[in-house]
Amino acid sequence: MKTLGTSLLALCSTFLVGSALPAAAQQTDLKVGAIYMDAQGFYAGVRKGIQTGATEAGRKLEIIETNAQGDVSKESSFIDSLISSGVQAIIVSPVSADGSYRAIRRAHDAGIPVVCYNTCLNDEDMKAYVSAYAVGDPYQFGHKLGEAAADYFTKAGIAEPKIAVLNCEFVEVCVTRRKGFEEALKAKVPGASIVANQEGAVLDKAVSVANTILSSNPDIDAFFGEAGGATLGAARAVRSQNRVGKTVVFGGDMTTEIAQELEKGDVIKAVVDISGQGLGKLALDQAVKSINGNAPAEIKVAYDIDLYASSEDGKGWLEAHSDGIP
Repeated sequence: MKTLGTSLLALCSTFLVGSALPAAAQQTDLKVGAIYMDAQGFYAGVRKGIQTGATEAGRKLEIIETNAQGDVSKESSFIDSLISSGVQAIIVSPVSADGSYRAIRRAHDAGIPVVCYNTCLNDEDMKAYVSAYAVGDPYQFGHKLGEAAADYFTKAGIAEPKIAVLNCEFVEVCVTRRKGFEEALKAKVPGASIVANQEGAVLDKAVSVANTILSSNPDIDAFFGEAGGATLGAARAVRSQNRVGKTVVFGGDMTTEIAQELEKGDVIKAVVDISGQGLGKLALDQAVKSINGNAPAEIKVAYDIDLYASSEDGKGWLEAHSDGIP
């Protein structure tokens, strides 16, 4: 769950990768549909990873892509368009674990392998209609961040920290992220408590919700942002209400602005991240294998989760991502 200009993520765009390949390689084409859940920076990383993966594999790639804007009906309509266009596979981060299955089933029934990334369907439907699921374990995602938060509170001598959550729990992975966070935190700091939990996945809404929470609960010690918009929104609210040094932020999903905040070191204290580019490459790899009849025996294909917990970590991320794409 991770901001991207419309010039990069145009609706229903087509891109060719590998135009400099030898003629023999260019004769083997991939036509893949890619659906992004929203327009945040993480999905720019996924898109770049898909393109890079095709280039590295020596394949000519045509991507037909769109932004579902968190809307199941838009997602469904685009999947139908992809089926009609004859794509060989569909790569998608489904909007809803329960509401997205009908459209994905139609693709499956049409003989088109579907590869999930980041989010997927419920377990029963995933096993029935999905070829592979490229994912960083959401429980471990939250657990790593919960441990970092616990270490921070222990070092600061805060035995009963009050924490507010800005969530993205309209998707199941975010519920699981919170579960991992809470269990890791309370194992080391049993006096910790969640005093607020409100939706705020998109930046503007996250800032507004965090400001309201701070006004109602001025003694909050920290925010947990379950996704990138929530993480940055919480940090901006802390600064706007002059809470620097009193309220800190732990969050998910690295972007340039979040890395800059982490480098400052006074508000955001730790960030857990799954590389969008890495996940995109993995998803494409699984799509190609599925097209060739070699889908993985285990549907879930794990991807690494990274913890950034210092100013140096923030600086290092910025140096490694000078183009701003996560």
